[in-house]
Amino acid sequence: MNHVALIIDDEVQIRRLLRLVLEGENYKVHEAETGQQGLMEVATRKPDLVLLDLGLPDLDGLQVLKRLREWSEVPVIVLTVRDDVQEKVSALDTGADDYITKPFSTPELLARLRAAQRKTRPPEEVSVFKNGDLIVDLTAHVVTRAGREVKLSATEYALLRLFVKHPGRVLTHRHILREIWGPKSEEHRQYLRVYVTHLRQKIEADPAKPSLIQTQPGIGYRFTG
Repeated sequence: MNHVALIIDDEVQIRRLLRLVLEGENYKVHEAETGQQGLMEVATRKPDLVLLDLGLPDLDGLQVLKRLREWSEVPVIVLTVRDDVQEKVSALDTGADDYITKPFSTPELLARLRAAQRKTRPPEEVSVFKNGDLIVDLTAHVVTRAGREVKLSATEYALLRLFVKHPGRVLTHRHILREIWGPKSEEHRQYLRVYVTHLRQKIEADPAKPSLIQTQPGIGYRFTG
């Protein structure tokens, strides 16, 4: 069965480009030119994925996202021409799964689409995560690298588990701190940096050049799945 994608963007050229790319990947594609129309299309079409432009003529893209998140968990990739860190953080904290800056390359877009789609897998499919010689068994709470068990503290394991459950998704500093340390810890980024460093030393092949836990400067981290 083909996946269904919805493009919410007022630029016809962008919609044409995205339709071409998505249909080449066997998506059934629907389009909306405004935020209001986009929300109606999500409700009626029940897409598997939404590509949302932030600069819409009627509603700000963040408003659309906020309304959408009141009743839907559909993966959303935000499209923006504005390369502003705070805007990207706001989009991610409002509920976007990822963002991509215009103009974008087709291979990058497709990689982000695949990562967003992985979010929709049933829980049992991601009970065991594998990447190279790293295996994370979320059911047994066991982490191994090259066949040897990796000893993690409770906080390190909680952090790794959060990353593993959101492969390919950018997680903001605020989101991670809230999930691991609670709502009153959102400003304590130094905690997070320390634990990410410890975790990289234990699971990365080369902690100095991390390939699993990638830093998104000023925003947060992306765990490559």
